[in-house]
Amino acid sequence: MILISGRNLTLGYEGQPIIRNLSFSVEQGDYLCIVGENGSGKSTFVKTVLSLIEPLDGEIRYSGGLKKNEIGYLPQQSGIQRDFPSSVMEVVLSGCLNRHKRIFGYSAEEKKKACYELEKLGMSEYRKASFQELSGGQQQRVLLARALMATEKLLFLDEPVTGLDPKTSSELYEIVDSLNKNGITIMMVTHDIHPALNAARTILHLSHNGYFFGPKEKYFLSPMGMEFMKEAGHDHS
Repeated sequence: MILISGRNLTLGYEGQPIIRNLSFSVEQGDYLCIVGENGSGKSTFVKTVLSLIEPLDGEIRYSGGLKKNEIGYLPQQSGIQRDFPSSVMEVVLSGCLNRHKRIFGYSAEEKKKACYELEKLGMSEYRKASFQELSGGQQQRVLLARALMATEKLLFLDEPVTGLDPKTSSELYEIVDSLNKNGITIMMVTHDIHPALNAARTILHLSHNGYFFGPKEKYFLSPMGMEFMKEAGHDHS
């Protein structure tokens, strides 16, 4: 079942195209890695999928019961996020806001789900702690729990391990893999070869000279895939 699809898309800003004639689809249970050099349109793609900007041409469709506001989004970490002066529980509950129908406060059901997501990510004991006092890896787990508050179908992760050490990065990838194996569809923008090699089923490579979209196995046999591997220092032969 397809959750998101786009056909013959032209993406860009203020009438200036960055990506042309892009077609793709994301099926339920998929693990899609989005790669490409700087300036190739990855950020534009993210904002378009999240309905923050409109495509210049073409249309993105949401199907399979997925609504625009039901995508769990984990953005790139910024200094503002790291210094967020709230408790862990408050940060996680804020993931409800996009679909929130209550004017004040959160429901008992929402609080119960927040506790569940924190426990699932090994952060239950920190629910009353200050978010800004956590380590970078702990903060990413909390923000992942926040993203899970918004969805039961699809997570969109934008460079989730930026600034993390290799061990913490590996642990976060394992968590994402586990979520995918338990039914959550994953879309991940990354410059890191490891999730593309290990967990992804599908690759979208955006380039100044076009794009590749298709199964991982075909990608690594394509000119774009072989160049990506070469630049990452891997011999996939």
